[in-house]
Amino acid sequence: MILYHGSTELVDKPEIRKSEVYLDFGIGFYTTTSYDQAERWARIKMRRNNVNSGYVSIYEFDMENAEKELLVKRFACADEEWLLFVVSNRKGDIADSKTDLHIGPVADDNVYQSIRLFETGAYDTEYTIRKLKTEVLHDQWALHTDEILKYLKFIEAKEIR
Repeated sequence: MILYHGSTELVDKPEIRKSEVYLDFGIGFYTTTSYDQAERWARIKMRRNNVNSGYVSIYEFDMENAEKELLVKRFACADEEWLLFVVSNRKGDIADSKTDLHIGPVADDNVYQSIRLFETGAYDTEYTIRKLKTEVLHDQWALHTDEILKYLKFIEAKEIR
C-alpha cells in the first residue's frame, strides 16, 4: 500500500513529533492514501511557513503485517465515535494512547467548522454527524509509535512549488 505525507520538508526518516498534539488523531506522523491530499497539506504548510517549496514524501506501507502485529483502529466514516475522538484530541486530551495507528476521515476546513460549532454547543451530535455526511472526506493515517513506523518504507519525494 502507498501512503503520502505533505510537508515543507522531505521526510525520508519519519518520526513521531510529540509537539503536534492538537491534531485530529493526536500525536503522530500523518499520512494519507491520496496524493492530492498530501500535496494540499504541503501547500498549507508552505503558506504558513512562508516558503516557496514543499514535498510530498511517498512510502510503501506493509499493512498486512502491521495489522497482524500491532493495534490498528479504523474509523469507517465520520460518525459519533470519530467526532468525539477528534474533538477530544483537538482539545489536547489524549483520547487513545494504546493504538499504534488510527485511520479515518480527515477534518478539512468545512468539516472543522462543523466540529467547532459542535464544540460550542451550536450543533448537537446528531446534526453534526448529518452535516459531516454531506462532505467529501479524504483519509488520514496517524502513526503513533516507533513500532508502527517500522512498517513504513520511504520510496521517493516529489517537490512542490
